[in-house]
Amino acid sequence: MTQQQTWSQRFESALHPIIANFNASINFDIELIEYDLTGSVAHAKMLAKCDIIPAEEAEKLVAGLEQIREEYRQGKFQPGIESEDVHFAVEHRLVEIIGDVGKKLHTARSRNDQVGTDTRLYLREQIQQIRQKLRFFQCVLLDIAEKNVETIIPGYTHLQRAQPVSLAHHLLAYFEMSQRDWERLGDVYRRVNISPLGCGALAGTTFPIDRHYTAQLLHFDAVYANSLDGVSDRDFAIEFLSAASIIMVHLSRFSEEIILWASEEFGFVSLLDSCATGSSIMPQKKNPDVPELIRGKTGRVFGNLQALLVVMKGLPLAYNKDLQEDKESIFDSVNTVKACLDAITILLREGLEFRSHRLAEAVTQDFSNATDVADYLAARGVPFREAYNLVGKVVKTSLAAGKLLKDLTLEEWQQLHPKFEADIYEAIAPRQVVAARNSYGGTGFARIKESLEFARKQLSE
Repeated sequence: MTQQQTWSQRFESALHPIIANFNASINFDIELIEYDLTGSVAHAKMLAKCDIIPAEEAEKLVAGLEQIREEYRQGKFQPGIESEDVHFAVEHRLVEIIGDVGKKLHTARSRNDQVGTDTRLYLREQIQQIRQKLRFFQCVLLDIAEKNVETIIPGYTHLQRAQPVSLAHHLLAYFEMSQRDWERLGDVYRRVNISPLGCGALAGTTFPIDRHYTAQLLHFDAVYANSLDGVSDRDFAIEFLSAASIIMVHLSRFSEEIILWASEEFGFVSLLDSCATGSSIMPQKKNPDVPELIRGKTGRVFGNLQALLVVMKGLPLAYNKDLQEDKESIFDSVNTVKACLDAITILLREGLEFRSHRLAEAVTQDFSNATDVADYLAARGVPFREAYNLVGKVVKTSLAAGKLLKDLTLEEWQQLHPKFEADIYEAIAPRQVVAARNSYGGTGFARIKESLEFARKQLSE
């Protein structure tokens, strides 16, 4: 069985149905239909403005395109595999509605510059939606941080207890990451927002078109200066997928911490029923499915970036059918990032509670105040490296004796070094250890309050 195609009379036989199905993109590029219609409306108006078609014909084209838009929104226009792609589907339906005038829509345009325009219109809108979701995520981080300035949590390096920090400081680290994500997407947006419409198949067109006019109608900031580049460029898509991958890195790192914190071994947070599931055979279990799924879905977005890089690496100029593979990667990454941002925002806002009692207990049962002992001596004139080595010996002997630094008597401290005085106990208390770190960007409570104020200002702007 064969399938008749409408794209050229150059062929004597129809396309084999399996090849037609393999070649078609309508199953996924239907996602672009609203953007295709919007781009086509602008193109029709430009054709009339430049006297390439009469104004009344342009009006018919625009009316027909808007009818298709309404039919699609009402579920009445659902093209199948016979349409090959969204562009032919729209054009075929347009001819059905307004007759032969519909055949003039493709004047001075190729599917190559058309799909490039559609993809940019789609991605431009999605970037703005993702940036908004990042803002929601940041707002929840700030809400929790503002309530936990003086909540102390163990800080880790190499997943070993290092120094205590404010929980707010820890959360603000993710605020900073997501702020970079927000800014990075803004940078990507600038390179997405360039119009390839009018580049034609690869070499421009003989018609006296006005590319700047269509760019203005579609709210693009600029037009591609080189038609070959315009139809073959996917740098903007690679940049987006890279930015999306970095967002997922940050969400995955945070998710990993939540998974650890929710374990019995850490016990820093409790998962609430609204955002956790149970085991099918172990009734005591409460599983951190949300952060685990985010951690797992991160690989999908990484894979989409790698896939498009591989697609692009060997393509000669200009357009090649390989570029059809860009859209599924983009669509999947957009949907995945948006879903993960929604999920982690809800999880933080409604799905977990920090166990402040457990956190307070945790920071008193280790040697994470050892650096502060060295700093104590250094502030009193002892060379830091000498102080560092002395404290290392203290930790070693304390471990052997089953003691913590807070358990040493003043006499034991002074036997170690005469510079120790009674205020050593205050200096190594967890709250003071945190409060004292008031260098810019540090975990000191005063600095955190400044950071929170600045973060709120960033969001308001």
